[in-house]
Amino acid sequence: MLDKIKNDLKKLAKKEKIPLYQSFFKTNPGQYGEGDVFIGVTVPDTRKVAKKYQNVSLEIIKKLLESKIHEERLCAFEILCFKYEKSSEEKIKREIYNFCLKNRKGMNNWDLVDLTAPYIIGDFLSNKNKERKILYKLAKSNNLWEKRTSIVSTFYFIKNNNFKPTITISKLLLKDKHDLIQKAVGWMLREVGKKDKKTLLEFLNKNYKNMPRTMLRYSIEKFSEPERKYYLEKQY
Repeated sequence: MLDKIKNDLKKLAKKEKIPLYQSFFKTNPGQYGEGDVFIGVTVPDTRKVAKKYQNVSLEIIKKLLESKIHEERLCAFEILCFKYEKSSEEKIKREIYNFCLKNRKGMNNWDLVDLTAPYIIGDFLSNKNKERKILYKLAKSNNLWEKRTSIVSTFYFIKNNNFKPTITISKLLLKDKHDLIQKAVGWMLREVGKKDKKTLLEFLNKNYKNMPRTMLRYSIEKFSEPERKYYLEKQY
């Protein structure tokens, strides 16, 4: 089955897209995606393959996650999302959640994190306050992708009007120097503001002076022009 999945992906590969993906996902030496290998399969085509093989075992998925090829890892996480979404059994959802955490090494680019973190990790932890401490542990990690996982997982909480985890993790990551973390935190804060502007304003008024410029810009993106000017001009 593993070979069938890989072959199906290869059949859909478009060589002309490889340079574009390599540039977009920063695969050059020293960049965050250094060494990631692409074969040129689009996301919609990858999703079609994942849907076709959504009933494969976790053993097969694990082998895909160990692949150097980005689209194979993406396909694996897509399969996991299909499995998780269609299951109504807590036992199966927990198994998939634990599997994701255990194999998070394969979640090593922002698209893989943003696909999996909210829809599996965030969903599973949404009603489990005690288990949610893993997110705060990931936020304190030295690993870029674990930190991004911690904040993006809270997207699911935000959709359900639970803003506290986002605010807590945003404080932990407030001075992070990596562009991808600053953007992710700003993005989640912006989503909080869409639901409850008062909560976002409270956070900004306490922290905007210490926020990296990118994080601040992302968080106030939906504000009016005068509001944006107020925070950007007062920051320094």
